[in-house]
Amino acid sequence: MLKRQLLATVFAVALSVAGTAQTTRQLTISEMFGLLEHANRSIRASQTSVEVAREGVKSARSQRLPDINARLSASFIGNALLMDRDFSEVHGLHSPHLGNQFVVDAQQTIYAGGAIDAGVRLSELGLEKAELATDLTRQQQRLLVLGQYLDLEKLAHRERVLQSNIELTERLIAHIEERHQQGVALKNDITRYELQMETLRLNLTKLRNQRAVISHQLCNALGIEGDVALEPADDVSAMTFSQDGEAHWQQSAAVNSLQLRLATVDERLSGQQERLARSAMLPKVALVASNDFNGPITFELPPINKNLNVWYVGVGVSYPLSSLFKSNKRVRQAQLETRQATERKAVAQELLNNQMQAAWVAYQQSYVELETQQKSVELARENYEVVNNRYLNQLALITDMLDASSMRLDAELAEADARINIAYAYYKMKFIAGEL
Repeated sequence: MLKRQLLATVFAVALSVAGTAQTTRQLTISEMFGLLEHANRSIRASQTSVEVAREGVKSARSQRLPDINARLSASFIGNALLMDRDFSEVHGLHSPHLGNQFVVDAQQTIYAGGAIDAGVRLSELGLEKAELATDLTRQQQRLLVLGQYLDLEKLAHRERVLQSNIELTERLIAHIEERHQQGVALKNDITRYELQMETLRLNLTKLRNQRAVISHQLCNALGIEGDVALEPADDVSAMTFSQDGEAHWQQSAAVNSLQLRLATVDERLSGQQERLARSAMLPKVALVASNDFNGPITFELPPINKNLNVWYVGVGVSYPLSSLFKSNKRVRQAQLETRQATERKAVAQELLNNQMQAAWVAYQQSYVELETQQKSVELARENYEVVNNRYLNQLALITDMLDASSMRLDAELAEADARINIAYAYYKMKFIAGEL
């Protein structure tokens, strides 16, 4: 009985492990961007906005087509009643009771003060704005997932550094235990390094948990289902990035920045709104045509039981006189909105210039930080070797060894981060320039 229970427990544990088995998937940056394009909900929502705006353009262009209306009716007509003006001498007149009417009206606008053209241009600019907004959303989502991708690589580097230090500490503990057995080292020395070992293992566990959290978030953003652990396939820390000057990046941003292009579209939209407001103060000219087929003829007494067809074509001109004291205020408002859009564009240009300058300085600084951290690692390792030799020769205390180990670990971790920070600073410049 006990054997069966033991076998059942082992089998249940095996199923649990198999059910929670995690797969590992390596992913390049280009593959990640490809998945993002098809799976990201924010990008899909923006693409739907583009489709809506595209239909809006078709709707605006359809305003150039003629307006055609048709009316068809059948009616019951009562008998006519004829009387004097003082309501005397009332006589009933027989009338045909079945009435019919069929009317076709057509109107083709040939001049609307530019309102139709302005409306079409407004919808076209709306489409352009929706496309730019989609591109901006795409850039923002790419920067977001790229940050998570770089964080995964940064944590992987830190994990390797911690693992290396754990192995080094294990060898050092083994060596101190040998010395303790020889009577030349204290048990307290072993305890201190075992405490450091536990701290290193705890930090390693925290790093792995952070990687699991970021990997899960990245999987959701990319539409990857299942228990998958993502690993960067591109070694960003080994990549070489361009060293173009600030002028190059400022020029690229001025030409390609999506924020600046959106501000330009907003300025042009305001201009079209102003044109649309002015069109309300101009006359409207249209070709008109109508055909009216109805019966019986009721404007004769007694009514004539026949059908009558009347048609006409001509030119119609309309002018809203109230626009003289109403539309001028709307035009003034539109002028101020245009000026406001121009001022916002200037603000966007200034902000873009500041953002790019700050990003370029941060990019240059990241190289200085890497050089500094590389020198720090070199010095920390040299210091560790010196202190280690002094400790082995009983010329240094265990606290000196612990300090040297901590300095070396901190320097190596900082160097691992500095390599990834270069890549992030470079991609930040590309995002600001609209080239990510």
